[in-house]
Order: sequence, then C-alpha cells, then structure tokens
Amino acid sequence: MAKVKYYYDTKTLSYKRIELSGVKKLKRIFYFLTGSAFTGLIMIIVFFQFFDSPKEKRLNREIDILTSQYEIVEDKLNQVELVLDDIQNRDDNIYRVIFEAEPIPKSIRKAGYGGINRYQNLKGYSNSELIINTSEKIDQISKQLYIQSKSYDEIIELAKNKADMLAALPAIQPVANKNLSRIASGYGYRIHPIYKTRKLHTGMDFSAKSGTPIYATGDGKISKLRRSRRGYGNHVIIDHGYGYKTLYAHMKKYIVRKGQKVKRGEVIGYVGNTGTSVAPHLHYEVIKGGRKINPANFYYNDLTPDEYEKMLEISSQNNQSFD
Repeated sequence: MAKVKYYYDTKTLSYKRIELSGVKKLKRIFYFLTGSAFTGLIMIIVFFQFFDSPKEKRLNREIDILTSQYEIVEDKLNQVELVLDDIQNRDDNIYRVIFEAEPIPKSIRKAGYGGINRYQNLKGYSNSELIINTSEKIDQISKQLYIQSKSYDEIIELAKNKADMLAALPAIQPVANKNLSRIASGYGYRIHPIYKTRKLHTGMDFSAKSGTPIYATGDGKISKLRRSRRGYGNHVIIDHGYGYKTLYAHMKKYIVRKGQKVKRGEVIGYVGNTGTSVAPHLHYEVIKGGRKINPANFYYNDLTPDEYEKMLEISSQNNQSFD
C-alpha cells in the first residue's frame, strides 16, 4: 500500500493530504514502466550471455553432429585418395605400358577447379575451414575419377585392338633365314661399301640370291612404291599403323600396289641389286614414330631364344654393309 503524504496548511492551521496531479501520476507510471523494462532487458541480456536457450542448445547439438560427420567424411576421402593414387599408378605404369599408351601427366590428373570464389559462400562460419577443405577434396576426387574413367575407356579400346596391333607389329624376318646365314650387316655404324667411310647403317642387310621372295613382316597397307636406280633402288614401304612402318629396299621387283592391304608373311616382291648396292641383298628398316630403330629387336615371332641371341650377336658385328 502506497504511503499517504500530508502538508501543513498555515492558513487553516491544519494538515492536508497531498494530492498528485494527473500529469505527475502519468510521469511516475512512465518512469516505473521504463525502469522495469530496462531492468528486464538487462536481465535477459545477461541470461542469454551465460545460458543457451533450448533452441540454441538444439542447434549447437546439430552443429556438433554435422562437424563430426564432416570429419568422418574427410577421413573417408583421405582413404579414397590413397586408393585412387594406387589406381592411377597402376594405370600409368602397367596398363598404359602394356598397350603402349602415353602416361597421363600429373598436371592433368591433379588439376584443380577454376575460380577463386568457388567456395566464397562457405566462408564466415566457425567451421568454414573444415567444410571448404572437404568440398575441395570432393571436387578434386570427382575430377580425378572422371579423368580415370576416360583413361579406362581408352585402355578398353586399346585392348579390343590388341590382337590387331600384335598382328601389325613387324615381328618376323623379311626373308627366309632359318639358319641365320643370310644376315650380312646389322644396325649401327658400318663401313660403307662404296664410300669406304663409317656411316650409320639404319637397317639390316640380308644377303640372298636375286629373285628370293621378300615377305611383309606385319599386317599393314602399302604406303609407298618407287622404282629407282639410286639410293634404295626399287623399294616398298608398308604402314602397319600404331606408329610403325617398314622399308624394303634394292628389290628386283615388287608385286604389290599402293594402298593394298597385306598380311604378315605375304610375298611383296623379290630380292635384287637395284640402287646404291654392291650385291644382291635386301636392306630392311623398321621405323617407329618417324625414327629408324634397330630391326633386330623385333624378330621374336619366328626365332627361338637361342636363335635370337645368335642373331643379335651376328647383327652387332662391326663389318661392311651392302649399301
């Protein structure tokens, strides 16, 4: 109950009750309500500063659960990366080697996504670093898996063509040479029979009687025919595909036409002595990717291991070539 206040009236010589005007009453009510509201606001701020509301507690629990799930996902992604690295190593060092395909550069396999603001919308949170790292790993793994799938598509196509590729490789000797007696000169620096100087002999010479059959050493297509009294003389070039070509020089004559498809072991012409040559023989070259390489490395289809070793020994002798 509010206190009643009085004042002494000197005119009436008596105490009279103090009556508040309506304005003063309203001011008192206003001050009271304002003070109460301010005090309540302070108490609410202090309460929420040190205590979480039920809704906040629920949200914090959800954040903790999501953070734990992100950490688990990140661990799983690390394991996936290790497995993917192993798959990529096998692809480059086994599968692509078997099928003679170039390895995929790491700059392509490990290339990231473009755009510096790709993860901009994930910043500004307490666990932004974890979320961004996880998102980056998912993007990187997705891209690497896409590249790997394309690589396997290529390997599958190469595997389908493997039989054709093996048939196309120049894997036999171009003339009948069972006892290896017809190998006259091998690949490497040899004495030129006319100029008497050391020159790189870019093929192998097989001595044989004029008219001896010459065989295609692998499946392919006749890409060049030429008759000449100089250089290679009458000669044929077969394009085997897969980067391989073979050249047959100093022929007496050829019995094929340009564009004709030939099979390994098919007669394409006969040994002769045309062009720059000192005796009837066949000069034979293997060309891989535009570079002339040693034909002796390819005679694995019609020689035993012992015969192959003997052939390598004979062809490596530093003698005089026939052309």
